[in-house]
Amino acid sequence: MYGTLRPGAYNHDRFLAGRIGTEADAVLHGAVLHDGPGYPYVVPADGGRVVGTLLTPSPGDYGDLFGLLDRLELPVGYERVAMDVVRVRDGARVSAWVFLAAPDAPLGPVIESGDWFSRP
Repeated sequence: MYGTLRPGAYNHDRFLAGRIGTEADAVLHGAVLHDGPGYPYVVPADGGRVVGTLLTPSPGDYGDLFGLLDRLELPVGYERVAMDVVRVRDGARVSAWVFLAAPDAPLGPVIESGDWFSRP
């Protein structure tokens, strides 16, 4: 997660509390982060990078959690796709579900740092 569902952001406790088994800092290469209407959007882009957290659901919560996330994210301009991210602690490439901006998403300016928590 890279925006409001990331640990420390307002939707993390609201939607993910008690459903996450592990959390690890991660980077998505080949994408840029755009500001949006109160939440960010990721768009594939050569040379870009987005900072986030790789969240692994607790055993037994995977299906319910992704149903909830799809209901939350898809109607507001996201598409869920599998992409490789790099786990910071060990440099491992890990396949993860990433919510990317849908073609009609209301993109704002690029957040140059690639980190929603470091936006101006």
